[in-house]
Amino acid sequence: MFSLHREREQPMYSAKAHVFQIDPATKRNWLPASKHAVTVSFFYDAGRSVYRIISVGGTKAIINSTVTPNMTFTKTSHKFGQWADSRANTVYGLGFSTEQQLQQFADQFKEVKEAARLSREKSQERFELANPGLNIAAPELSQESMDRHSPPLLTVNGPGEEKLFRSKSAEVELTVEKERVKKMLSEGSMCEINLEAELFSLQDSNAKLVEALQEANSSAEQWKKQLAEYQEETDRLRDQVAELEAQLGHPAAGETGGEELSQSVEELRALVSAKEQEIHSLQSKSTDVGELQKEREEAMQRLQDVERRNTELEDKVQSAENTLATSREEQAQAEVEVRRVIEVLDVKICDLSDLRQSLAKLIDK
Repeated sequence: MFSLHREREQPMYSAKAHVFQIDPATKRNWLPASKHAVTVSFFYDAGRSVYRIISVGGTKAIINSTVTPNMTFTKTSHKFGQWADSRANTVYGLGFSTEQQLQQFADQFKEVKEAARLSREKSQERFELANPGLNIAAPELSQESMDRHSPPLLTVNGPGEEKLFRSKSAEVELTVEKERVKKMLSEGSMCEINLEAELFSLQDSNAKLVEALQEANSSAEQWKKQLAEYQEETDRLRDQVAELEAQLGHPAAGETGGEELSQSVEELRALVSAKEQEIHSLQSKSTDVGELQKEREEAMQRLQDVERRNTELEDKVQSAENTLATSREEQAQAEVEVRRVIEVLDVKICDLSDLRQSLAKLIDK
């Protein structure tokens, strides 16, 4: 059960990341543990002298991993990293928004791992000092004793020895080929995992871009309406300014009326200037919508590239599986050939044994 002792366990470092766990059924696909980026923190438990990585999503812990000296944090891409937890029998994956955040988390993981190693060594030293009787070395076996317990080797020279040697060579070659195919499959699985994580990140980014683009489009429509209204109002104000200036030009107007008209003209000019500034601001916002559209198109292109690479990897994995199946069939045929050669050798040995007994009887006579 997950528990966090606030009085003795203090956070050392925190970061925001998308959390994934390896699929326990296939051990190849990533399963998202959080819908959005969550806080992932390093904690130190002073009471037990252990370091833990903890992330809480809602009311449950999605990461509760105790850091041990044999753990390794691997950066599988420029924004994704993972580590295996044998105690939890799973593999955790973290997707960050920037490469710098990934590097900072990897550095912190390395420091915590080193601190856990030093803490374990100190604990072992205290345990050895408290129990000196446990430091007695186990007796070593001599070479003669090892030879005495080793099984004897049987060598038989006969007509089938060359076939047996060829069969064993073929078996060794098949074993090497099998290991190579397994390595190819493991590398393909790792690449596929990384691509699936990157695909999920791109899909998330694409969804955010689509949402932002929709909001920008709706805002653009409002801006266009406001722009049209402002332009109409600007034209109306300009007409009023022209009328007032025409009225100022008549000599029949009084001095007091002229001052009032001048003041009204200045106010209208200031209002026109303000409206023109708002129009300029709306036009600059419309360019932001175009940038969002361009960014969305780039994200869609990257998404298509990742899907294409994923398809190619699936084809490679399928080809490797076919090669492995062929190798297994050839190995089975080689095993049948080896058994047949062994049977022939057994017959030859029996014949030689009968011949030896016959020769021994002739010598006795």
